[in-house]
Amino acid sequence: MTILQHRHLMTMALDVDFAGMIGIGKVPAGRRRIAPVTGGTFSGDRLHGKVLPGADWVINRPDGVMLIDVRLVLKLHDDALAYLTYQGRFLAAPDVMARFGKGGLLEPHEYSLAVTARLECGDERYAWLNDSIVVGTGTQTASGPVYQFFTIGD
Repeated sequence: MTILQHRHLMTMALDVDFAGMIGIGKVPAGRRRIAPVTGGTFSGDRLHGKVLPGADWVINRPDGVMLIDVRLVLKLHDDALAYLTYQGRFLAAPDVMARFGKGGLLEPHEYSLAVTARLECGDERYAWLNDSIVVGTGTQTASGPVYQFFTIGD
């Protein structure tokens, strides 16, 4: 049996303007909404800094699954910039999703939030980000999600 080699990349806490969500309406894939990310922070052994404003292009599918599609710019402690995009899903039982949809704070055991991420950076000091395979898990807080991101195979 092979063990999946992974390394903690960063913990990222996002500030989301839930009241400022833009409802696009029902589209073929489900209900489309855009959640503004107003900022946040990230920290890890190799990366730390702040999250610049961005957004999450959310789809609530008819089967109750919430798909996320987040795009952000990270400003590293030394002013280098990196583009972060990640996609994933938020899974929970229908009654839990109903509470979440009304702004309820959920317990971590009530849901699963998992993502795959890609980073791009033009600064040579962080060129390794361009080839990194990144996965993450998240937890919900009142101000927005907190993610643990991991690189795979390095």
